[in-house]
Amino acid sequence: MSTKRPKPRKTAAKTQKTPGAFPSREDILAFVAENPGKAGKREVAKHFGIVGAGRIELKRILKGLAEDGVVEKRHKRLIRPGDLPPILVVYLNARDRDGELLGEPVNWDEEAGPPPKVLVITRKDAPRGTQPGIGDRALVRLADLDPGPEARHAARVLKVLEKQQGAILGILRQRAAHQPPYLEPIDRKQRELDIDPSDLKDAAEGDLVSVEITRTGRYGSPRARILRRFGSMNSEMAISEIALHSHNIPHVFPAVVEAEAERAEPVTLGQREDWRKIPLITIDPADAKDHDDAVYAEPDQDPANEGGHVVFVGIADVAHYVRPGTALDREAHLRGNSVYFPDRVIPMLPERISNELCSLKENVDRPALGLRMVFDKTGRKIAHTFHRVLMRSAAKLSYQQAQAAIDGRPDDKTGPLLEPILNPLWAAYACLQLGRDAREPLDLDLPERKIKLKPDGTVDHVYVPERLDAHKLIEEFMIQANVAAAETLEKKKIPLLYRIHDASSPEKLQSLKEFLSTLGMKLPSAGGLRPATFNGILAKVKDTPQAHLVNEVILRSQAQAEYAPMNIGHFGLNLRRYAHFTSPIRRYADLIVHRGLIRALGFGSDGLPEEIEGRLEAIGAEVSAAERRAMLAERETIDRLIALWMSERVGARFTGRISGVVKSGLFIRLDDSGADGFIPASTIGFDYFRYDEGSHALIGDRTGERHQLGDKVEVELVEAAPFAGALRFALLSEGSPDDRRSGRAPRNTIGRNRKSLSPPRQQRKRTPKR
Repeated sequence: MSTKRPKPRKTAAKTQKTPGAFPSREDILAFVAENPGKAGKREVAKHFGIVGAGRIELKRILKGLAEDGVVEKRHKRLIRPGDLPPILVVYLNARDRDGELLGEPVNWDEEAGPPPKVLVITRKDAPRGTQPGIGDRALVRLADLDPGPEARHAARVLKVLEKQQGAILGILRQRAAHQPPYLEPIDRKQRELDIDPSDLKDAAEGDLVSVEITRTGRYGSPRARILRRFGSMNSEMAISEIALHSHNIPHVFPAVVEAEAERAEPVTLGQREDWRKIPLITIDPADAKDHDDAVYAEPDQDPANEGGHVVFVGIADVAHYVRPGTALDREAHLRGNSVYFPDRVIPMLPERISNELCSLKENVDRPALGLRMVFDKTGRKIAHTFHRVLMRSAAKLSYQQAQAAIDGRPDDKTGPLLEPILNPLWAAYACLQLGRDAREPLDLDLPERKIKLKPDGTVDHVYVPERLDAHKLIEEFMIQANVAAAETLEKKKIPLLYRIHDASSPEKLQSLKEFLSTLGMKLPSAGGLRPATFNGILAKVKDTPQAHLVNEVILRSQAQAEYAPMNIGHFGLNLRRYAHFTSPIRRYADLIVHRGLIRALGFGSDGLPEEIEGRLEAIGAEVSAAERRAMLAERETIDRLIALWMSERVGARFTGRISGVVKSGLFIRLDDSGADGFIPASTIGFDYFRYDEGSHALIGDRTGERHQLGDKVEVELVEAAPFAGALRFALLSEGSPDDRRSGRAPRNTIGRNRKSLSPPRQQRKRTPKR
């Protein structure tokens, strides 16, 4: 590797301040460009000496720049579209001609174009084994250095977050008799490897296995030995293992972490408040193994708060067991959060902690951070206090079980709980709903697909679970608890990680405007947008064929929520301050907030360390990246399982809707299963289809036939590629005539079988890639 040191980057001439002159748009843009991620309205005003009434004109100019799409506001700072924040997580995937590492940002909006290359500068004196390499993820800080001809930015490594795993994942294949088996790697960039046949770990043809290389190709063909067999490629275990491997998600706890967890002991009352007589209960999914929140409510007896309610929340006291700087803490920080697959969980903490000592089990003493909240009759929170307690859950219920009791179908367990516990909970929830309705958070209706597995780990069926009031009750109680945590830490001036959600970018809003115009709806100007604005649009399409589609398009127009120490509020929830506090068993950000409360309220010596404030921005970037990584792995696993399930139905016909339109074709979502697939534009009829970006449609040059986002269609499954999680369909139904040519309103036909199986189309079919 080259030892050249990057040279200082030659930047454009610095913006100059002219005494008495107000800066032009170009001056302000130049200043933003010179200070990416650092320049806010205050910094611009200070740099150009703008005071008094000049700030009003500056605000007008900045608003105009945002509406024109030449700057974006992110965390109260201005950046140009496509610029990077000062601290970010990069995936290292190449080297430049001098051997220096190149990476790409893990969190990148594809609408801004291809991700920019980042030259990653490492410490040459770093201990062996800690240097980053290809396939690693690293936290970096942008540096004012020359990135060279192959990158756009340069950055210095702050921390290596994930090292590429040494094991190689693949499918065991058998050759002819008397020849060694070989590995077909999941990663297509890897070459095939001969397998040592002396210990196959009971693996058979087609099984997923992990191997380590025992001989390189220098003195013969590469050879490897099997480390572990995961079983048939048709099982959920194998499919989710591919996701873990491809995203480098840590899933085996080091021995030192397991040992530390095993040494932990149950907590006794000690200096804690005794909440064991408060009948808190847990309400969770039926198959939940860890329970980190419990709730109870009662009418407020204070005459001054007639019609009000008191809500008690108990949250598992993970901070007692996971102390700063310990092996448990380092591993939880590395993982960032738990990862949920259809048949298993990759936990953030070992089971001894997550499923045992911290889980709020029924009729068992457990340490918790308790929260008492008081609401008036309009659902407005008027007071709250935090407590470090010992509690005992009075009951463990599932969402369906609690809802059935409220709906008049109690069982032997919920019957005795109905009057003293469940009815008061629902009464308090009805009160809190009034406050929620007044707040008007973004109210998207997007049912989530779930997979029911057979005992052998293969897919039984795909379904959309019913959304119950029991789910909404717990969700609203937890939102209020999270707000209370943020308010307390702000008041005590303790640093924290906020859960922030920015407003939509001008580019995404413009795209949404264009789409809504095709449905005859308008989006107001960006200056007055609130969640209620979007809710008004959703209300107009409720119970119409376009409802699901409009929900999806509005979701796509939103920014992504993340963690950061700088508060910009939560747009989607319409909250000024918000922090995650209620799930410390499965989210590291919540553990940070717990430690902050312990420090702020003098609850013990295991609170947030004094020196952490300078590291919170980096921690926020790390846990945000881990969250996105987990979401991607979870989604890919579901897509692969569904593709595997659908592979037995090639040739079958389905109904669905066009869920996406791009130049190369149509994305389809099936009605019955929610499975997603693609129709290449080249296979649609015998016309050349052009992409109309404004209306999200493909329009035939010759016929004017139109296929638009949201149209109902009939399709035939022609290919399923389980490893890629991909389905390919053939379009059977006709599109609508282009209303701009015919002057007629768009129509949508289904069941009009076009000549989809005619010889020209059949010739274009391809066999699945293996």
